[in-house]
Amino acid sequence: MDGPDTPAALKARALRHLVRREHSRAELERKLAPFTPSPAALEQLLDALAAKKQLSDERYAELRAHQLSRKYGAARIRLELKAKGVNQELIARVGRESELARAASTLQRKYRAPAATREERARRMRFLQSRGFAHDTIRKLLSSDDAD
Repeated sequence: MDGPDTPAALKARALRHLVRREHSRAELERKLAPFTPSPAALEQLLDALAAKKQLSDERYAELRAHQLSRKYGAARIRLELKAKGVNQELIARVGRESELARAASTLQRKYRAPAATREERARRMRFLQSRGFAHDTIRKLLSSDDAD
């Protein structure tokens, strides 16, 4: 670009990003920073979008946590939200669904039958660990598979 956007063009750019998908405030700020005439103008725009409920970290965190919960555990979700600039208080509030239920669902989608051998059980443990599930959750889930 030749120079910074006008306030109207900057707002249009921000709305184009928000129409595609939800963004956290920090993420949108990072994307718009190269096009802003001044940091104060960017803060003013972000405050205006938040006041109109067009930009919401809470909404972003809930949607993103829900999307990630089909595939990942609580630790991975927290890490992802933290990387996108969501504050710790908000991260703690989202994702109230049971981690054991999410792990069981994830495991069921990947492996239909219970683990028959120790090697299969270890493979499933590694799979769930790579998805960010806690060791205690994995152990509970796989020990209940053994009981079945």
